[in-house]
Order: sequence, then structure tokens, then C-alpha cells
Amino acid sequence: MASHGFWFLGAENAAGNGSQSPNTPRAWCQAAAQKFSGGIGSKLCALLNVGEAEKAAQAPVKAEDGSTAESCGCNKPCDCPKAAVCFSDLYSTDLLPALDGDAKTMNFLQEVVDILLAYIVESFDRSTKVIDFHYPNELLQRNNWELSDEPETLDDILISCRATLKYAIKTAHPRYFNQLSTGLDMVGLAADWLTSTANTNMFTYEVAPVFVLLEYVTLKKMREIIGWQDGRGDGIFSPGGAISNMYAMLLARYKMFPEVKEKGMSSVPRLVAFTSEHSHFSIKKGAAALGIGTESVICIKADERGKMIPSDLERRIIEAKQKGYVPFFVSATAGTTVYGAFDPLMAIADICKKHDVWMHVDGAWGGSLLMSRKHRWKLNGVERANSMTWNPHKMMAVPLQCSALLVREEGLMQSCNQMQACYLFQQDKHYDLSYDTGDKALQCGRHVDIFKLWLMWRAKGTIGFEAQIDKCLELSEYLYNKIKDREGYDMVFDGKPQHTNVCFWYLPPGVRYLEDKVEKMKRLHKVAPVIKARMMEYGTTMVSYQPQGDKVNFFRMVISNPAATFEDIDFLIEEIERLGQDL
Repeated sequence: MASHGFWFLGAENAAGNGSQSPNTPRAWCQAAAQKFSGGIGSKLCALLNVGEAEKAAQAPVKAEDGSTAESCGCNKPCDCPKAAVCFSDLYSTDLLPALDGDAKTMNFLQEVVDILLAYIVESFDRSTKVIDFHYPNELLQRNNWELSDEPETLDDILISCRATLKYAIKTAHPRYFNQLSTGLDMVGLAADWLTSTANTNMFTYEVAPVFVLLEYVTLKKMREIIGWQDGRGDGIFSPGGAISNMYAMLLARYKMFPEVKEKGMSSVPRLVAFTSEHSHFSIKKGAAALGIGTESVICIKADERGKMIPSDLERRIIEAKQKGYVPFFVSATAGTTVYGAFDPLMAIADICKKHDVWMHVDGAWGGSLLMSRKHRWKLNGVERANSMTWNPHKMMAVPLQCSALLVREEGLMQSCNQMQACYLFQQDKHYDLSYDTGDKALQCGRHVDIFKLWLMWRAKGTIGFEAQIDKCLELSEYLYNKIKDREGYDMVFDGKPQHTNVCFWYLPPGVRYLEDKVEKMKRLHKVAPVIKARMMEYGTTMVSYQPQGDKVNFFRMVISNPAATFEDIDFLIEEIERLGQDL
């Protein structure tokens, strides 16, 4: 039903060996040592096997003539011996751009890469922990994290790298389900490494020519997928969905009252925005940051499945107008954070058009379903929106961060945000100035987020993303079908979830048969936090929980990790029951 995943590499070599499973690191290492050139497989094995790493590092490589030489660690077969490097005697000042620092730099970075490769392999091994959990005060005491006036050696720096990853959450682990952003894509990771190496800024074409063009091409493609004619419009990659949503609110205000840019909020009437009571907190946070105020964000009722009720939206818009307020912004949600609900976009679009209000779609979580022919119907009507937030770092598993704001009206972002700084956006440059994107952004320094998405898209194609997304939704349906009628489980709402969010209560035997409903809810409220704490202490898996309205704490299982399988879903159910059996 599901593949063996990463460890399948060792399957053929482990066949017939009764003492090893093809899914163990040792079996994988045997295959890796043969299949990877330059001794990388052997290095990974040494780093993965506790107690053997030091021996492997010290063991000399025997040459054909019987002499010994240390392997250079090149990524191709070669004869060059690797000079012994003692990092305890080296400092960052010995690395490039230091004179003759190239060899030392290469050796140091190779050590860092070895650490990273070992961590990557370990992250996909289901026998390893998702988290090596320690309480904050304990973790502070276990290592010296303090900053000092004197520099540390490169040996200490490498130790810090290992320690940091040792206690890091393995978000790529197939049994990590805690956040909306999970998984680790190898092409995306390679792109991230390249981006950091290039270390440039996205504000002008002259300093980021390729990256600026890739952002232009990719945003246009995303607008085409939304359904805007010929992909026309505008957009930008921002530091996250919350900032993308704030951009949308900023544009909506400027579109209605352009004078606010120079004169401020005192020049405009009382503005009000509308969003679902199940929407993301960033809508209110954006209103606070822009000086509109959280009290000016009116929350619209949602139905039992978490979808905005259009009739209540229109009622509240009319009511606001009668009070003398000016409705300027409606944020519909495509994939709510908790329930994974999709607001009825077509009905909301009708209301926004009728009352001349900017329609924004917060598709940070659910927007990627536009890539799936099977599921994109859930966003019917998105093409009528004025703007949309879309986070590829969630369902598309692009490494954090990667969030796009797409805008239907071309040129609006530029006129809203530009300050025409002459020292950066000179008007007499020798190329097309429309490719200088910095003046339409709120930021000056802007990280290159585009290359990860673009390179993954090239590697997978649209159909690859589609298969990945469809698989995650298939896994969530599998979980739902397994627990909906299973003893000890109650669903938070009736019916199959629209997204990968599966919301449920686990009722341990000690709670299951209580007749006093008040006492039952009181005790049930404590179940999910205890099981979650035990998950983290054992390190076996991680799943989020929360209350919602008058509902006590329940598990919110979300699936966005392409590495997850049906067996991982089975494991999760069994683990919840094991950890909660005595409650």
C-alpha cells in the first residue's frame, strides 16, 4: 500500500539477511557505501551509528600499496589524500577570505555537510525520535549556549551545530504532524543552500537578476492557476501568510482612500473589515498594525463545519453602513487553521460586488488545492477575488518560508507602497525598471524565497505537486474512516473533512463511560494535553490540540508531509491509545 520510502535503498542488499530489516539504518548504510561515491555512504554510516563515529573518523584508509591515507571526502573517486585538519586550533578568521583559507574552508564546510546529511538521513528513519525533548531550564543547563567576548574554535562551532540539530524537532519525520508546514524536500533544500550561498537581496534586478525573473514567472503562473486572465496582475513573496494578509488589507484601504498614504488614518472615515470567526488571527493583527484597530474587525458567524455564513456577512455589512462605518475589506478563508473549512467564495464574491468591498481570500493553508484537479472545486469563486494569500511552504512542502500575495490589479502595489528612494531605485538605469520590485514591498531587504518553489516546480512539474497534495488528502480520509466509528473516538464535527484537518476527541476508558456530562467534559479537556506531553517525552510523534469555542481540547491532525504513509496513520492511532489508556 505504501512504499518503504528512503530506507528502500537497502532492501535488495538486506535480502536474505535474517538479522537486518531493510528499513534499518545499518542496512541502508551497506547499500549507501556501495552506491554513493567518494566515501559519503561510509561517512553517513559512521555518523549514524552511536559509538562508531569516532572510530570511523580515526580509522585510516588503506591504500592499494598497503600504506594508509585519510580519504579526502570528495564527491567523486580520486587519489588525493585529505590533509589532517585539527579544528581545535582553527578559528573563523582562518576561513575565507583569509589568505590561503580555501582548503581550510572546504574542510570545514565538508564537516558541516556531513552533519547535515546525517541529520537528513536520521529524520526519515521511523525508528528515531521525532524530538529529543527536554524542559527549557534543563536544556539551558545541558549545553553552554551563552555568547562570549572571545571567539570559539571551529571545533566548538561544529559541536554547536551537532547539539543544535540533536535537540531540533525533526519536522521532516514521517510521524511529525504538529504543524501545517512539515516535510523536507531534497530539491527545495538544495535550492535553499544555493540561495544562502548567493546571499543577495530581492529589491532590484541589478543585484538579483535571475531571482527577480523567476519571481516574475512564478507569480504569473500562480495567477493563471487562480483564474485571472492571462495571469495578469501583481504579487510578491512575503515573510509569511500573516504579512501577506496585511498587504491585502493595506492595498484594500489604499484602493478606497489613496490619500491615507500621505495623510494617515485621520483623513479617512471609520473603516471596518469582515472575516469569519474561524479565520486566522493575522486579520486582526494586521488591522492593529495598520492603525485600523482590532475592534474594527467584525467576525462573521460560521456554520457547524466552520464555513462563513454569507447571510450573516451581508447583514453585518448593512448594519455597519447604517452606523456610518465604511466596509472596505472582506477576508474569506480557504482552509481554516483548525477545521480546514473553505468559505463559500462564490456567495461571498456576490456580496462584495454588491457592496463594492475588496474581497481577499486567505488561502495560506488551502490555496495549494488549486494545484489539484480533484480538489480545486473547493476554491470555486477565487478568481473573483481582488487578492489571495497562498503559502507553498504548507501543502506544497516548500521549505520555510515561502508565502505569496497575489493581486488582481496590476500596478496597485507599486503606487501604494513606493517611496522612490533615489539611492536605490534610480530612474536612469540601463534596463527595464519594472523589474525592480523593491519599491512595491514594505520591506527593503527581502529574502530570496522564490528559488525553492521554482526549482521544486521544475523538478516535480504541476502534476508532481498535484500527486503530492492528493496523497495527503487521501491519508486524511483514511484516518477519518478509521476512527469515525472506532470505540473511544468522537469527531468534532460530522462528515468528511474538506482538507487534511481531522479533528477528534480520544476518550480513554476512564472517561468514556462517565454519565455526568459536566465532569466528563472537564476530564476530557485534560486528555489531549497529557497525551501530547507524553508524545513529546517519548519522542514518538507530535500532533496538535486546541479548544474551539465551547468545545474542550481536541486533537487537530493535519497532514502535509509527503513522507507520511498509511502505516504512519495506523501508528498514530495506536500510539494515542497506548499513551492515553490509563487516563
